[in-house]
Amino acid sequence: MIEVRKSKWFDFGFSTFTKRLFRRHYRGIYLSAPSSLPPNALWCANHCSWWDGLVLHYINREYLKHDFHVMMHEKGLKEFPYFKRLGAFSVNRENPRDIVKAVHYGSSLLNEGKTVAIFPQGDEQHLEQRPLKFLSGLMAMAEKSPDTPILPMALYYSFGREQKQEIYAEIGEPVLYTSLPGSRKEKTKALEEQFTGQLDRLKQKVVTGDTKHFVNLL
Repeated sequence: MIEVRKSKWFDFGFSTFTKRLFRRHYRGIYLSAPSSLPPNALWCANHCSWWDGLVLHYINREYLKHDFHVMMHEKGLKEFPYFKRLGAFSVNRENPRDIVKAVHYGSSLLNEGKTVAIFPQGDEQHLEQRPLKFLSGLMAMAEKSPDTPILPMALYYSFGREQKQEIYAEIGEPVLYTSLPGSRKEKTKALEEQFTGQLDRLKQKVVTGDTKHFVNLL
């Protein structure tokens, strides 16, 4: 497992670069969030694009300002090792021992008051695919840090009337591990169903133009 090697100076420089990159490719990154949010959380986001990790990093940098970390495929982190300086750590899903180690590492970060983001679908899936098919890693991590709220963040990419695409992100109300029913598998399923509803409602808002309450962070 590859551990985090965060650098504030690298984060600052990379954030300046990604802001220019987003402006080149997107009309805006539009965010809707509850008025009160926890100081750290276990983020849960759908994974439909190569941009997703950069979007979460950008939203954190511009809005939430958590001590941010993200779980990333080992292959991807080896290909782009500089992401570990932004807070990425790896998991190799083909190695059960590595999965256990990554879960323990992520939960230790949460217990230190840091934020960890996970894409529980594991791999990138089409934005419209249903069911979302959440894997159990997020809930395994939540078990080891049950007091850390799970923060659901739905991402939706859309072409509107403009030339450039738009990104919409909606943060839902925090979910406590203890509020989800049953076993780890049942809790994972319950969270998936809640998140699917949130994502589908976000889609409907974007399609109907009901986006007045979103703020453009870009």
